[in-house]
Amino acid sequence: MWGRRSLLQALCVVIAGAQAALAAEPVGQAVVIKTEVTGQSGPIEVDASVHRNERIKTSPSGLGQFLFRDGTKLAVGWGSSVVIDKYVFDDSQSVKQLTIRAAKGTFRWVSGNSNSSAYQILTPAGTIGVRGTAFDFYVGPDGTTAVVLLNGAARFCGPGGCRQLQQRCDCVVAKPNGNMSAARRVDPSILDTLGNSRALPFLSGNQRLAGGIGMIGGCNMASAAPERKDRQRPPPAVAPVPQRQDPPQRQAEPQKERPNKPDPPHHDKPHHDGPHHDKPDRPDKHEGHGRHDDDGKPGNHGEDHRDHDRDHHGHRDRDHDNDRNHDRGRNFNRDR
Repeated sequence: MWGRRSLLQALCVVIAGAQAALAAEPVGQAVVIKTEVTGQSGPIEVDASVHRNERIKTSPSGLGQFLFRDGTKLAVGWGSSVVIDKYVFDDSQSVKQLTIRAAKGTFRWVSGNSNSSAYQILTPAGTIGVRGTAFDFYVGPDGTTAVVLLNGAARFCGPGGCRQLQQRCDCVVAKPNGNMSAARRVDPSILDTLGNSRALPFLSGNQRLAGGIGMIGGCNMASAAPERKDRQRPPPAVAPVPQRQDPPQRQAEPQKERPNKPDPPHHDKPHHDGPHHDKPDRPDKHEGHGRHDDDGKPGNHGEDHRDHDRDHHGHRDRDHDNDRNHDRGRNFNRDR
């Protein structure tokens, strides 16, 4: 009987000791929580501690940012699962070993103050070795892993060998069966290779990080955010354009024709005097072109011309009669 009591007491001591040890070994804390992020004991809130061997999960829209005791930063994006596997702390504000095991999802890692050899990230396709580094990585449902270097250097090793990432934006894609791509510059086509447009959301801009960890990124992946682009191009935005342009074009046409209308032609005739600017052209041609006599009345240039011709013909007739009379007189004298 006493043996059973001793066994139960010992078991309670072990459980309590384990719980105390777990509570006594916080390895970091949450600094940003969005939507839903859960840990070993339920939902994680801002400033809550995270512990060794604790599994952290995010919802399909969740985001958690964590800061470890040595200054290491870890961002866990949507639909992710990661375990803080090993954590051996050093009194000099650094760690002797920090290992995390990423089962699936999207992540960003920024190394802290510890030696590079202390960090290790395990994925289904291989191991990421850290060398004073910042990088994003993605683990797909089938274990396919992509790593994109943002700063420093990194090394990815799997069943098919190792790849060095030395240039900013270098990318490697590896599969659990050992197939691995060469290191090359990342571009939006990586999302097609991974078969997930939501992969690498911190680079594409589909998820935004807070603080200094959010300032790292780029690699021209912002154009690979179809969700945001579709929302920023609604069809109604194009409709107002012709409404603003068409009315000015139709109003401008009659304004251009007005200066082209000719003025009344009689204003430009140099031979018209003041009182007869409004007279039509046809009467002016038959009435002496607007000339006036001495009495101020309009002159009859045509009648003056006919009178002159009549006088001229009269003189000629009289001269002819005088000549005939003169000849008759001469003949009469001869006859006498």
